[in-house]
Amino acid sequence: MKKLFIVLIAVASSISAFSQGKDVVDIAIGSADHTTLVAAVKAADLVSTLKGKGPFTVFAPTNAAFDKLPEGTVAGLLKPENKAQLAKILTYHVVAGNLDAAAVVAAIKAGNGKAEITTVSGGKLTASLEMDKVKLTDETGKSAYVAVADLKGSNGVVHVIDGVVLPK
Repeated sequence: MKKLFIVLIAVASSISAFSQGKDVVDIAIGSADHTTLVAAVKAADLVSTLKGKGPFTVFAPTNAAFDKLPEGTVAGLLKPENKAQLAKILTYHVVAGNLDAAAVVAAIKAGNGKAEITTVSGGKLTASLEMDKVKLTDETGKSAYVAVADLKGSNGVVHVIDGVVLPK
């Protein structure tokens, strides 16, 4: 039993060390649920920026989140002529700094149930708790929930969200 425990600790340490070597872009690239996000980040020319020093907090919509958008929206945004609009939407999902789940929840509690978060695009997201889940409300009034928190990378943290948040 003691050997099994030591092996489990070694495996956990290896996984942790491996994920810490990945940056926030590599985390998304390694996820089958984020192929649309990765394609969008490439189309917006944000790969090198998000591979930078950071730290960044990325609220990463899943493929299913992008699928909830009206038909043709993603294809339209991926066109070269819409690069600036796509970049604005994507940077609305990024916050400068390293906001892990504990920091987000602490900010919500300190704000009496709400925390306003300024994104890299200059827009605002409102974070709140709903049935023990972090809810992000965008500037249009639509919401997304954090499905997976604290995927830690070498230059920040990724939180998987179930919707696409949009600036005004």
